[in-house]
Amino acid sequence: MSNKIAFLGCGSMNEAIMAGLLAAGFPKTDVTATVRRRERAAELAKRYGVTVMATSEEDDANQQAVRGASLVILGVKPVGIADLARGIAPALSPSAVVVSVAAAVSIAQLERALPEGQAVIRTMPNTPARLGRGVVSISGGTHATREQVEKVKGLFDSLGLVVEVPEAQVDAVSAVSGSGPAYAFYLAEAMADAGTRLGLDPELSLRLARETVVGAGFMLAEPGADPIALRRAVTSPNGTTERAIATFDERGLPGIIADGARAAAERSKDITRELG
Repeated sequence: MSNKIAFLGCGSMNEAIMAGLLAAGFPKTDVTATVRRRERAAELAKRYGVTVMATSEEDDANQQAVRGASLVILGVKPVGIADLARGIAPALSPSAVVVSVAAAVSIAQLERALPEGQAVIRTMPNTPARLGRGVVSISGGTHATREQVEKVKGLFDSLGLVVEVPEAQVDAVSAVSGSGPAYAFYLAEAMADAGTRLGLDPELSLRLARETVVGAGFMLAEPGADPIALRRAVTSPNGTTERAIATFDERGLPGIIADGARAAAERSKDITRELG
């Protein structure tokens, strides 16, 4: 079996994973991807130098992509995962590992759609993976061996932090790190709006908010960084930052964030149930 990887579907998540692997030096010749539209296929092929096929042009593109692949990464929307798995089943090598990056699709749902005994690994990555600063959770399926799980973990190491968790915790991981980049972007958006309301030029306010969030992220990335200690270091007694933090606490911001994460996790469970 070769080291060939097939990316089926190249939305934001699968493209981020593919970009991260290629940036880390994974051979372009070992990567094949499929997308729906011809224009998208041409765009990705030009950007990354890999083979990309459009299912609108070739009905069996997905089966072509998985033949001989040791790793198949499913990156279509959750509602289409089971049909995709059934469609590629005849072309899969028995030793191939099928990896899902789709939120809310359980291992059991995937295993039912694939040949008996096919190794399945469920992952929950986030989009900063394209910069090597992502978070990826990994949960091995019924037939995935320890060696296969470790191989996928090693492959995804180039994308950022890789953590192995029981599948029961994936919804919680999704609520924190899967959706988390959107929370950070939302914070930057709110900070920029606040600056504009205080009289700053909108473009300047956006630049200030953006670079502040980026800079704080770099500080959090330092070894041993503790967000509580970092916050306290900036919060002088009876100063301006202390007044802002006190206002956030009075308005219940920590509870709002917790409620949002809980809602995200519950929605993930809902989607799993809707998918049957």
